[in-house]
Amino acid sequence: MTSFIPQMLEFFYVLIGVILFSTAWRVLRDPNHPARVGTALFWIILGVLFAFGSYIPHLINGVLIIVMGIITLLKQVKIGKLEQASEEESQTHANRVGNRIFLPCILLALLAVLLAQFTPLGGQVSIGLASAIAFAIAVLLTRASPSTVVGDSDRMIQQVGITGILPQLLAALGVIFNKSGVGDVISQGLSTVVPMGSPFVGVVAYCLGMMIFTMIMGNAFAAFTVITAGIGIPFVIAQGGDPVVAGALAMTAGFCGTLITPMAANFNALPAALLEMKDLNKVIKVQVPMALTLVLIHIALMYFWAF
Repeated sequence: MTSFIPQMLEFFYVLIGVILFSTAWRVLRDPNHPARVGTALFWIILGVLFAFGSYIPHLINGVLIIVMGIITLLKQVKIGKLEQASEEESQTHANRVGNRIFLPCILLALLAVLLAQFTPLGGQVSIGLASAIAFAIAVLLTRASPSTVVGDSDRMIQQVGITGILPQLLAALGVIFNKSGVGDVISQGLSTVVPMGSPFVGVVAYCLGMMIFTMIMGNAFAAFTVITAGIGIPFVIAQGGDPVVAGALAMTAGFCGTLITPMAANFNALPAALLEMKDLNKVIKVQVPMALTLVLIHIALMYFWAF
C-alpha cells in the first residue's frame, strides 16, 4: 500500500488543478468580467503548478510563480459574476438540512486524524481522503446537483482569491529562511543585546520573537524552526530551560502573532473575504487585545514552568 501513497497524493494535487482550471474556464466565459484575461491566466498557472508542478523543471515553476506575482501586483485578479442562490432558496435548504450541515466538517477532521494515526497514509493523503468522503456526504445531505457543486466551488475560489496561495508560499519561505541561516543571523544579532545569563530576558525574547516572526511569516510552524534555532536554544534551553515546556509554549506564543497579521490568510484574510466584510482588517482588530494578553501569559508560563 505504501508504494501507492505518492500516486494518491499526486492524484489529489491533480484534482485541485482541475478545479482551478474550471474556475479559469468560467472566468473566460464571462464577457463582463472586469479583468478576464489576467484572472483566468492566474488560475490557469496555479492549476498547472498543482497538477503538473512535480513534472515541470524547478526553474519553470519559479518563473510561473513570478508571473502570478506580477499579475497580482498589477491588480488583474478580480472577482467576476458568481452564481448564488436566492435568500428564499438558501433559507429553504437551511431549514431542511439543519444542524446536519456540520456533519461533513466534523467527519473531515475526525477521519483525517484517524487515517493519519492508524494507517501508513500520512497526513496529506489522509486529509485528501477525508475531504473526499466529507464532500460525498455533503452532496448527499444537501442533494446538490453537479452544476451547483461546480458553481459553489468556483464561488469560493474566487472569493478567497489570491490569499488562497499564501499558506503555500509562506511554508516555502520558512524552508528558505531556515536553509539560508536566518536563525544564525538572529542569534548573532541578539547575542549583542541580550545577556546570556538572564533566563527571563531569554524567555521574553523567545516568546516575542515567535510572535513577531509569525506575524512576518504568517505561519507559526515556519517561524518555529528559525526562532528556536536562533533564540530558543541559545537563550532559553542552553540556560537550563526545559526544552519540552519551552518548545510547546513557544509554538503557541507564535499563534498570538497569527491572530494579528494579515499574512495568516487562513485565519484572518479568508473569513473577511468569505463574509464579504467592508473592513478587511476587522478580524485582526478584534483579536489584538486577546493576542497581547496571551503572549504575556506565555512569557509568565515559560519562565515559571521551564526553569
